[in-house]
Amino acid sequence: MTDKSDSIRQATERVLQLEGELEAEGAASTQGDELAHARAMLHQWVDSVVAVVSSPGVGRVSLIHDDGTESRISSPGLPFRLSRPARFDS
Repeated sequence: MTDKSDSIRQATERVLQLEGELEAEGAASTQGDELAHARAMLHQWVDSVVAVVSSPGVGRVSLIHDDGTESRISSPGLPFRLSRPARFDS
């Protein structure tokens, strides 16, 4: 197994184990048709976003969808990826 596929497997197993401890069963898609379907659904979901509130200080991104609903993503890295560097010119 490559280092990348091993990391993916370990991360997937860790998430499933944590959800199992909460008695909330999860399902993992790491390849094939299931992953392709999940990615297609995620693309549709992201394409419905009309506003983004990025809060790096709390590690959260809030998405406002075109139907008025909100989705929140808790992530230590995503808010920083969405932030632009400070600019001091006019």
